[in-house]
Amino acid sequence: MRIPIHLPKLERRPELDALRGLFLVWMTLTHLPTRFSDFVNQPLGFVSSAEGFVFISALLVGRLYIRDLMRDPGRVRAKLWKRSFKIYGYHLLMLAMAFTVIAQIAIHTHKAALTNLLSFYLAHPIVAIVGSALLLYCPPLLDILPMYVTFLFLTPLVLSAATRVGWKWILAASCTLWLLAQFGLRDLVHNWTVQITHLQIPLQETGAFNLFAWQAVWVVGLWLGAVSAVGVTLLDKIPTWLAATSGAVCVFFIGVRFGWFGPHLTAQTLGIHLDKWQIGPLRVLNLIAFTVCAYWMRRHVLKFIAIEPFLTLGKASLHVFCAHIVFVFAGLTMLYGQFNADGLDQLHGIPAIALLACTFASLLWLASNEVRKKHAEKEKRKAEELLARDSAEPPSELARSGT
Repeated sequence: MRIPIHLPKLERRPELDALRGLFLVWMTLTHLPTRFSDFVNQPLGFVSSAEGFVFISALLVGRLYIRDLMRDPGRVRAKLWKRSFKIYGYHLLMLAMAFTVIAQIAIHTHKAALTNLLSFYLAHPIVAIVGSALLLYCPPLLDILPMYVTFLFLTPLVLSAATRVGWKWILAASCTLWLLAQFGLRDLVHNWTVQITHLQIPLQETGAFNLFAWQAVWVVGLWLGAVSAVGVTLLDKIPTWLAATSGAVCVFFIGVRFGWFGPHLTAQTLGIHLDKWQIGPLRVLNLIAFTVCAYWMRRHVLKFIAIEPFLTLGKASLHVFCAHIVFVFAGLTMLYGQFNADGLDQLHGIPAIALLACTFASLLWLASNEVRKKHAEKEKRKAEELLARDSAEPPSELARSGT
């Protein structure tokens, strides 16, 4: 990537916050144990809110920090590492809640939905506590933040390397790592980790996400955010033939998702190639096609998403994400043992509507308070900087003359 000598002014892109807010809403609807989750669980083929949230988060990080990194690498490293430790702190708080309040509810109520989530902790509490602090044990629903912390902590190294050797080498290394992930790299590293730490944590308890595969989503997001911030235009206009081809690919995967093509072309028959946690090769194709289509229709998409409450929710994404997990746990405690066709226990009727209403009202209230707090802090900093600048200015000729 060649960096222009004169960097353009970095424009604020509120639609990126709105996109992150949209993915948070989508994620919340998917995680809450209601029948509404059936309608939002990968409705556009094999594309989920998790990929979108990770991608947009990385794009924002790359966009916000690449220019500062070229001027002051040490300051950017400190800021990103401070941010990663802050998110790690939130993760520890979520674990503390899960290992105390949620675990006690699971033990006393015998709710299968809760005991299944914390089965390893309930059986091996000491190993689970130590392993979770080291980001090795990641219970379901609590495995996204460890991945985020890991990627954010390594981001300064990726951005610094990109400014030195160019993005093509970074993307090539990321692609190689993704390829190795498809052939068992995670299993190999897990075995080494168990031997070194002596923490006997099964692979399935280390989190659903294969980090060696998911890093590709993060790196591509960093790349696109970084190049957009320095004024490099990769593809200003999508050719019609590419948009049409991508649209056809998306329709094909939607058909596979909903079984339009018979028993030989289904998610089950294609298996690992469409796997979400492994980011299988066919899923990569679907994600690329979906992204191309979304970018081609961006003017129409932005009109739909660049509105409230998505904007506010996206600006307070960390707090909203953590809070939505609390409501998911609350929903799991409300389950009453009625299973749907897929064997999943879900709320329906008035309890489901009440849970959804309470969840989104609380998330919006929390996000609004957080945005107001950030705005007040920003205005306070501006006032302090203005006061400091005025104090540092030499007195005028008029003031020195005493008149």
